[in-house]
Amino acid sequence: MVIFLDIIISGLLLGGIYAVTAVGLSLQYGVARVLNIAHGEFIMLGAFLTWFLFTALGINPLVALLISGLILFGVGFLLYRTLFTRLRISAENPGAFEGNSMLACFGLLFIIQNVAILSWGADIKGYSFLAFPVSLWGAKFSANRLVTLLFALVICLVFYLFLSKTRLGKAIRAAAQDPETAGLMGVQINRVLALCFGFGALMAGFGGALISMSYNIQPTMGLEYTMIALIVIVLGGLGSIPGSLLGGLLLGLVGSIVTHVEPGLALVAYYVIFMILLLVKPSGILGK
Repeated sequence: MVIFLDIIISGLLLGGIYAVTAVGLSLQYGVARVLNIAHGEFIMLGAFLTWFLFTALGINPLVALLISGLILFGVGFLLYRTLFTRLRISAENPGAFEGNSMLACFGLLFIIQNVAILSWGADIKGYSFLAFPVSLWGAKFSANRLVTLLFALVICLVFYLFLSKTRLGKAIRAAAQDPETAGLMGVQINRVLALCFGFGALMAGFGGALISMSYNIQPTMGLEYTMIALIVIVLGGLGSIPGSLLGGLLLGLVGSIVTHVEPGLALVAYYVIFMILLLVKPSGILGK
């Protein structure tokens, strides 16, 4: 029973982090049509900003999470309003824009990664936060892992309610389904697309902050999380926010089970699921 509970809690922890980060990428690609290969670098920035705010300035990581997210939202919003809007206007068709924006994201990947190495060094970083044990139904867990899980689930729930219940959330969903018709109905498409990219960076920042609370971080960690986010949004269905949430939790549980059996095979299991899904159901669990 204790081992089973440990696997479930660890899986939900990973799944919550995966869901938070994948929702951001799903917004950026599903709505703004930017396959952000540098998404993992935004996650890495969120992690390092949280680490820096805590270790250098003594700011509580839960407060630093909000600060990091807002900073990255601003960066993402400005990037879309300048770089990607320019690429979209100059592109001959939507397919050309997607290709050009993906190439631009490759450039962003190396720029952000190298700036992080120059700023914080290439060494592995970490800090101790709520590291005391908590007993839960006979099993012991580090308090920071339980807090991370709780915040991941709350962030996902709040963001889902924002997209489904608010006027701006409805405008985002309308832009995802049919941007031209949404524009005719009064939705300011340029602003909404920039907000979507900004919200994607915001969720990446939140995810990075949550990662830093439970795991060590390094400037080259981004690519792994980009690939995991891609697998999650394909698993859940491209452009489906509930699908990304469900896909993240499922992938986290799979990773926890595989890690319990053989720790080195977790990423291999993710890629196997990814390939099988592309062959059997490329639209994903909740995709159309």
